[in-house]
Amino acid sequence: MSSEPKSPTPTPGDTYKGWLFKWTNYIKGYQRRWFVLSNGLLSYYRTQAEMGHTCRGTINLATANIVVEDSCNFVISNGGAQTYHLKASSEVERQRWITALELAFDTGNNSDDSCEDGPSAPPASGHGGGRTLDIQSTLRTLGSKVEDLDTCNDLIVKHGSALQRSLSELEGIQPGADVGDKMRQVTERATLFRITSNAMINACRDFLSLAQNHSKRWQKALQLERDQRVRLEETLEQLAKQHNHLERAFRGATVLPSSNSNPALGSKGSLSGKGDSSDEDDNNVFFDAMEEPAEFITVPADPKYHRRSGSNVSGFSNETGMDDLSVNFDELSVASSPESPQSLELEPVRQRRTRIPDKPNYYLNLWSIMKNCIGKELSKIPMPVNFNEPLSMLQRLSEDLEYFELLDKASKCQSSLEQMCYVAAFTVSSYSTTVHRTGKPFNPLLGETFELDRLRECGYRSLCEQVSHHPPAAAHHAFSEKGWTLRQEITLASKFRGKYLSIMPLGAIQCMFAKSNNHYSWKKVTTTVHNIIVGKLWIDQSGEIDVVNHKTGDRCHLKFAPYSYFSRDVPRKVTGVVTDKDGKAHYVLSGTWDEKMEFSRIMQSSKSENGAEGKQRTVYQTLKAKEIWRKNPLPEGAETMYFFSSLALTLNEPEEGIAPTDSRRRPDQRLMEDGHWDEANAEKQRLEEKQRTVRREREREVIKAAQTPDEGPHQDSHQALWFEKTDDAQSGETLHVYKGGYWETKDSGAWDMCPDIF
Repeated sequence: MSSEPKSPTPTPGDTYKGWLFKWTNYIKGYQRRWFVLSNGLLSYYRTQAEMGHTCRGTINLATANIVVEDSCNFVISNGGAQTYHLKASSEVERQRWITALELAFDTGNNSDDSCEDGPSAPPASGHGGGRTLDIQSTLRTLGSKVEDLDTCNDLIVKHGSALQRSLSELEGIQPGADVGDKMRQVTERATLFRITSNAMINACRDFLSLAQNHSKRWQKALQLERDQRVRLEETLEQLAKQHNHLERAFRGATVLPSSNSNPALGSKGSLSGKGDSSDEDDNNVFFDAMEEPAEFITVPADPKYHRRSGSNVSGFSNETGMDDLSVNFDELSVASSPESPQSLELEPVRQRRTRIPDKPNYYLNLWSIMKNCIGKELSKIPMPVNFNEPLSMLQRLSEDLEYFELLDKASKCQSSLEQMCYVAAFTVSSYSTTVHRTGKPFNPLLGETFELDRLRECGYRSLCEQVSHHPPAAAHHAFSEKGWTLRQEITLASKFRGKYLSIMPLGAIQCMFAKSNNHYSWKKVTTTVHNIIVGKLWIDQSGEIDVVNHKTGDRCHLKFAPYSYFSRDVPRKVTGVVTDKDGKAHYVLSGTWDEKMEFSRIMQSSKSENGAEGKQRTVYQTLKAKEIWRKNPLPEGAETMYFFSSLALTLNEPEEGIAPTDSRRRPDQRLMEDGHWDEANAEKQRLEEKQRTVRREREREVIKAAQTPDEGPHQDSHQALWFEKTDDAQSGETLHVYKGGYWETKDSGAWDMCPDIF
């Protein structure tokens, strides 16, 4: 809406038009419509082009009631038959519409406020009785003059006709006849016609004089009224701007203390150009998420806490909720731990690639493929590589380790609550690579693996294996020399709903620290890909995550706010609170999942009064927030390389000594990366058919084994090569855990046990 020209100030009698959002239903929410206000009628159309032929609805303002709900919303109703719930793009634009509607309402009810008692009289503010009598008296006088004009007109017609007849008779008299009587008759009738004409002229002069006098008064009064309304409108606009500015400042100072360092997020157009112009509105579909009030707000702590934070901590730890073991937050430096004298950054042992071939620009009609797939599981849909990116799901899973430094720092924390902050930031950082990554990763073949050996460079090793095909499940295990272990088994449940695609990761992620024996677990949020059929694809993350320390009972509750075009918060917002086993809050986290996260220590907490939503919120007094994580910038030219990060560019780089089942050896994926998409599609079909053949053979073996006496029905006989099923003591679920042997096999180069899947 910001790209549209500023609407003029409405004036009485003008046609006012512009874009508004009209509530349709709970499925579509608010839809953008073109509204036209003219002659006391408010009509709307889907587009401006429809004005000439298709009106979607009209409401008469003479009997309508206008109710303002909040800064941008208002309702127009005519008693129940018609009700329009409307939303303007801003408070200023809403006020312009309200002004125009009230002017039209007053005009429709003969309540024009522009009449004045005299040229020097000030504008009246109400429907005064004196002004009404003055108007009625003037109208009666003008009506009387009009009646006089009608009478004079009738007399002129009558006497003119009589005079015409007399002249005709005079012309028909024979010569020598007595014409005296006829001449007297003509003279009398001419005299009557002259008198009547003079009366008509006098009446016209009086009417014109009276009309001119009143017209000057009314025009001057109307101009005064318009000038006053313009001044009031300008004043209101300035007040609305100041109000919005103060409100943003208030939100920035409370909900996100350091959001002023992130101004780019405040733009509505920062997400794939949404709302840039009216030309794109019909192509882009937005989902109007309900904007829930914040569960808590933060305010700067009292200065006494800053003064005392360096000493006598235990003196107020019970009141402020500080951990007795934690150090001064403002001087916190986990890198200063004497545990490891080594530098966090090790010199790379090999030069990794920084580019891949540019993505070809091939056109493909998505709807021709997707129209028969609505409601189906995504993993069961045969998709050409045109919709993929040249990475497998195992490699995407390994990308979670891009910000491994957060776990390195967490392993050095002396306090479990501080460690929780770094673990929570790590969970958020795993989504930062998805903001522009709209390509679908390759579904791994059963038994496919992927190793990420960064032991000499970064101090960690990672291994993924596809342990199940239906449902698709991948097991992941990573360990670091810095004392942490990460493992997860993720199953993706996905549904295509026509306009959007929902991807729901199932399964838990676990992180263990050797020094403290702290054991953390959490689950992933839902990923939604919007505008699947029409418009520009864009991705959103929404939901809640509970990071739990099973040893201490500490917990961090993270909330990923769903994107809403009408929300005043920054897009892709994430907030969280770290609490101990007793539920006492110690840290607040805030930021966005695509740029950065900050955390601040809570010094004191209290309950606020019930707000407008009727919900009581917690107010946290915090120290100054510190940045805990920031997204690495994308490499140059990333937009032509599938928006890969620097790590993602290296994941499919060929390496020596890897397993024959490694994703880097997958031929269709390699062909796609090289730009040979037709050959990649053919190779993809060959691999999938080969996998189906192997699975049918395995099912026949299961059926044959099931016929053996004393044996019950068998499931899929596939056994993972590097992972084994075990019952997890923390979650109570059965999952695949790394059983060892892979890295030893790599050192020896004996890959004979690996299946031929490619």
